[in-house]
Amino acid sequence: MYRFSNTVIGFLNLFTLLASIPIIGAGLWMARSSTTCENFLQTPLLVIGFVVLVVSLAGFIGACFHVACALWLYLVVMLFLIAALMGLTIFGFGVTSQGGGVEVPGRVYKEYHLQDYSPWLKKRIQDPRYWNTIRSCILGSKTCAKLASWTPLDYMQRDMSPIQSGCCKPPTACTYNVATMMMSQDPDCYRWNNSPNLLCYECDSCKAGVLEDMRRNWHKLSVLTVTMLVLLIGIYSIGCCAFRNTRRAETDYPYGENRMTKVRPRWDYHWWRWLHDRKEQLY
Repeated sequence: MYRFSNTVIGFLNLFTLLASIPIIGAGLWMARSSTTCENFLQTPLLVIGFVVLVVSLAGFIGACFHVACALWLYLVVMLFLIAALMGLTIFGFGVTSQGGGVEVPGRVYKEYHLQDYSPWLKKRIQDPRYWNTIRSCILGSKTCAKLASWTPLDYMQRDMSPIQSGCCKPPTACTYNVATMMMSQDPDCYRWNNSPNLLCYECDSCKAGVLEDMRRNWHKLSVLTVTMLVLLIGIYSIGCCAFRNTRRAETDYPYGENRMTKVRPRWDYHWWRWLHDRKEQLY
């Protein structure tokens, strides 16, 4: 008999199956784009899209057509997805728990320091391969071009994003008059350049601004990841019921009935049987 859990799993997987198509399409479109920022995201999108497609297809076929092996594959992959998402969520909270901006006296914006963030994030952002990709992304987004027309009063009264604060200007404490140039200052003060293609893109403050932006985005995303985790656990529970129903359907017996399977003798049955026959022969 067709059961409620199978129907629910079938509809849920049909929905996720259809949802995976635009995800894969977006990844393929980014693969053709020449923008560095979009190419940086194409691989995760394609992987997520194809995994969702395969898992949803297996769950839909297994639930709607009572294919137990497809549902078994679906449940195994779902278990790995739940474990991976749970591990990713815990890891994300761990590496983004440190950081945050420092208030600048007389300014609305904050400034960010690389040493305030977790060692794992600092190691990743300081890798030249990753940083060159992110630097090209910031250049392509023209984030700093929006500040080119600011007046000194704007810097006093207007707020900035973490990337603008770290990458588009030198640290506020820097001074560049002849009398103070010989004094010890923040190393980022000497990395600053007025060229629009250089600015403070090699500064530690710029890397800290990128990490702060990632940290804020992760905290916003954490609400979605926790919700997805709860939803996946609920779907997995319904999938277990659908798998049980499918196994029952394969026996062609109504729900609640069962039959005795073939009884296999215990491992020592034949030895006891041989001893019993020998005893009968002797007596």
